[in-house]
Amino acid sequence: MAHSHGKYADFEGLRERAVALRRAGLSRRQIRDRLHVDNNDILNRLLEGEPPPEWTKRPNAKDDLRDKARELRLQGWTYDQIQVELGCSKSSISLWVRDLPRPERKRSYEEAAAIARRGWEAKLQIREEERKQRKEAARAEIGALTDRELFLAGIALYWAEGSKSKPYARRECVTFVNSDPDVIALYLAWLDLLGVKKDRMRFRVMIHEKADIGAAERYWADSAAVDVAVFLKATLKKHNPKTVRKNTGDDYRGCLVIKVLQGADLYQRIEGWWTGIAANAQARLR
Repeated sequence: MAHSHGKYADFEGLRERAVALRRAGLSRRQIRDRLHVDNNDILNRLLEGEPPPEWTKRPNAKDDLRDKARELRLQGWTYDQIQVELGCSKSSISLWVRDLPRPERKRSYEEAAAIARRGWEAKLQIREEERKQRKEAARAEIGALTDRELFLAGIALYWAEGSKSKPYARRECVTFVNSDPDVIALYLAWLDLLGVKKDRMRFRVMIHEKADIGAAERYWADSAAVDVAVFLKATLKKHNPKTVRKNTGDDYRGCLVIKVLQGADLYQRIEGWWTGIAANAQARLR
């Protein structure tokens, strides 16, 4: 093949000289300098089909990985499968096998999606099991509550969820509202620890007007271990047709309101107890 211009016009003659030098053991750089070939494309064409001499080959730690990647690709493996098998990056795999034909798709899109979905569901199941085990282990760490631990937990719970007096509206009453039956159970256990009898408590349900009010009252009466007959008239939330209700279904029971009668003295002690806890917490930060 003759080259059409300049110093490479006698391409075949130049190639014969390049091949002879290559077979004599010269490197590409040596051949380039000898023949004054500055164009890499021309040099590649001159040496096409001629392997480099052994002495120019540098050991490469990735040679074995590269060969294995090419072997797996020829067997129809995907980049993801090769990456998992060999532990190398997809970018490296792409460089090593890009000249090889792409494997034929063995599964339809729907089949592949179903396999991926099953894999994801299995992973979610594993995560859920790990979550349950973690919660159970944490629960076991608590053990049985001492009276003092219950006392402190109840103070913090009330100050987070109970009604509080404000400088602009002094209402020193003990009223607690919550929708979580476990929270209600802790609060009632705390009141019992403080010696507050249930005949000093008044119970009332706060709930959406379209909910099953009777069922909610029976549920909360059972949770609080009181007769449903002692419940005061429920406080109903009016329906707003412009909003979409999310608090629906059999699990929706509204909130339970628990008020302690003649609770000013108790409220003042709760506020004092909380102040003591907060002061200790502040001291630990200094």
